[in-house]
Amino acid sequence: MQLMKNMKIRIKKIKEITDQHYKLLLNADPSKKLVDDYLKRSWVYEAVAFGKLAGIIVLLPTRPETLEIVNLSVSKKFQRHGIGTHLVQYAIKFGQINGYHTLEVGTGTTSFGPLYLYQKCGFRMISIDRDFFSKNYSKPLIENNLLLKDMVRLRLDIKSI
Repeated sequence: MQLMKNMKIRIKKIKEITDQHYKLLLNADPSKKLVDDYLKRSWVYEAVAFGKLAGIIVLLPTRPETLEIVNLSVSKKFQRHGIGTHLVQYAIKFGQINGYHTLEVGTGTTSFGPLYLYQKCGFRMISIDRDFFSKNYSKPLIENNLLLKDMVRLRLDIKSI
């Protein structure tokens, strides 16, 4: 897919979650209950390109000096245009400015696109949460024609970059 010419991405804090935001959030995490739970405790930002919602990121402080990306989703028509990378870079800067030393993320072991994105941005795998999706979601999740069972945890030291 050819990159969109002259695409300017604006990231701004979301004051109120709209149906459009929920659609993106639930694309990355199909449990509305879990999404609603972490939204109450998080910072939420949207990426806007050409005046349209292009992506969303949710950042949650999990421990002292640790910030976690608990949701990142890019609209289908904006995928493969650097929006995800831009949102991750924003999370890194946000964490650094706000005194966090570590940025973490958990994603499915069958989530090949997100795994590539996070590793491209410098994240390293630290653990596997076996059966995370089997235990926390009422319905089986199929991704890339595979049953999603485990979550891989990744970490980036943002203090030293």
